[in-house]
Amino acid sequence: MLSKEDSRRLAQLERQLRRDDPDFCARMGGGNFSVPTPRPPLALFIVAAVIAVAAIVLGAVGWWIAALIVAVWGVVTAIAASYRLHKFRTR
Repeated sequence: MLSKEDSRRLAQLERQLRRDDPDFCARMGGGNFSVPTPRPPLALFIVAAVIAVAAIVLGAVGWWIAALIVAVWGVVTAIAASYRLHKFRTR
């Protein structure tokens, strides 16, 4: 019989192993452990916003070619973030 502390520690080790290597757990335990769901791509949206601000600053300074390149880069980043958000919500 395990003590309360030993049971808690064993449960913690099992959770960590399931998170680190779910394929191994599925093979050894015969169960089908689900992979943890990913978080929404908040960082990508923040990066896209920072890039958009940089494009506005470059445009205000008068560097139009650089502003255009950075604006395209920001749009591509925003599209990637939107795509990942859509994949996140359909799970």
